[in-house]
Amino acid sequence: MSKRILLAGESWMSYTTHVKGADSFYTSLYETGETYLKAALERGGYEFTFMPNHVAQEEFPFTMDELVQYDLVILSDIGANTLLLPALTFTKSRILPNRCILIRDYVLEGGALLMIGGYLTFSGIDAKGKWQDTPVQDVLPVRILPTDDRMEHCEGIRPTQVCSHPALAGIGNEWPLILGYNKTIAKPEAIVPVTVGDHPLLALGEYGKGRSAAFTTDCAPHWAPPEFCHWEGYETIFCNLAKWLINK
Repeated sequence: MSKRILLAGESWMSYTTHVKGADSFYTSLYETGETYLKAALERGGYEFTFMPNHVAQEEFPFTMDELVQYDLVILSDIGANTLLLPALTFTKSRILPNRCILIRDYVLEGGALLMIGGYLTFSGIDAKGKWQDTPVQDVLPVRILPTDDRMEHCEGIRPTQVCSHPALAGIGNEWPLILGYNKTIAKPEAIVPVTVGDHPLLALGEYGKGRSAAFTTDCAPHWAPPEFCHWEGYETIFCNLAKWLINK
């Protein structure tokens, strides 16, 4: 039976004002960024479920029975508020389970968690990701900063492999350039096999009966440029990570 992976996040809507002399008009656009990751993990034999942000806000599991149906949970470019503010709580003041507590307990009881970088994971832009203020912080191998943690590198910056690890099997030492990442601080117990600048790019840890990983750049543009997404090591690294995280 194939292992099941849930990805929450990786979607956005844009509303644009076009001004052309005396006239203006508006356009809207809905986009998702799961394509590369989904293809890589499905080729690796995993069953992949994608919950865009607006879907995850209401349909991300509220109970442990629902969450343990997945062998690995991936959070990518999704802010903590999306899970803390379901519509019934925000509009009707309904008391509902805290899904950030649920994710922590899921890991402690044997689940697997991967947080991937982006403008709304870790701390994110203007610190709006807010994961540092949730129980999810307790089961991540990095400490999230309380401030805007984006490290933008329009010139490109190259990750550096500093030690061997099963998650890096089949990956060469030469990584493609990336265009940014979330700055974090490795916890004392973390394994950090890949760095970028002076910070973790990949950090791994074990918490309770489960495992977690922080991959601090994106899995899609813009921080992950086409050269990274089409890199032969892209599929390998994410499939290796899934295997290590799931196989406690």
